[in-house]
Amino acid sequence: MRFKYRCTPPHFISLFNKKLAAPAVFLYLSVANKIVMVSKVSEGIEISVETFYQPDYSNPLQSEFMFAYRISIENKNSFPVKLHRRHWQIFDSNGQNREVDGEGVVGVQPTLNPGEKYQYVSGCNLRTEMGRMIGTYQMENLSTKKIFEVAIPSFEMVVPFKNN
Repeated sequence: MRFKYRCTPPHFISLFNKKLAAPAVFLYLSVANKIVMVSKVSEGIEISVETFYQPDYSNPLQSEFMFAYRISIENKNSFPVKLHRRHWQIFDSNGQNREVDGEGVVGVQPTLNPGEKYQYVSGCNLRTEMGRMIGTYQMENLSTKKIFEVAIPSFEMVVPFKNN
């Protein structure tokens, strides 16, 4: 896994590169804004996830914490693919777990030609200040009609004041 620490957007302070043991996973970290991006290549599809705490939609006094996440999906294969389904496992730090299955993402089943990228934003509510999500996409190789699964890297959702 190779972790690459890089601040994004560019106005944040750049950190450092550090080589670790497993291939094709990157972690991007923003110190100033507590934005974290993780990225992983699985079955020739690069999945990158950025998370953002949403204080305006949260109510800590009632244990309601809202997070947004932006996912970028890039087809690094030599064939077109279509995203059919998603599966999420959501872990709240109070020990509660839930699973979410559904067609497409945000109401869309995108098709990506080689080199194309698709991006969307969605959200997740938690009952505590910290949680984690991990999942898979069911995709189809449109050239061979073969169905395959793409791993979505595990990502954390943490209220910024918990990082101090």
